[in-house]
Amino acid sequence: MRGIAIREELTDQWKQRGIRQQKEYEILTAEISKATFGLTPSAHKKHKGLKRENLRDHMVDLELIFSMLGKASTKEIAVSRDAQGFGENRQAALEGGTVAGNARQELERKSGKKVITQKNYLKLPQNQKLFEIE
Repeated sequence: MRGIAIREELTDQWKQRGIRQQKEYEILTAEISKATFGLTPSAHKKHKGLKRENLRDHMVDLELIFSMLGKASTKEIAVSRDAQGFGENRQAALEGGTVAGNARQELERKSGKKVITQKNYLKLPQNQKLFEIE
């Protein structure tokens, strides 16, 4: 639920900051994802073996947490800089995603495990759903 709320807060900010076209929202979202995970949303879906399903619904907890961090960081950067228009918001998206990407990489170094997984949250047994990493 919070992940959806964070996404809505970000898209509301983008709207207030001059983002109007669906393609711009898609590009900004892809920038955050690439900086966070090294994958666009479509590549992440392919990695998980998804076709038309919603990627967010199939992320394991840590994927979802880092996705939320990238979006929340992007919003904070855009607001603090009063980013206006596509170019400034694209820069904020890149930097917000980088905050999450750096945190993800640090966890991977310290845990010795990858956060990005082919595992599908909806198909995991209940006892494996809490902070499952590969």
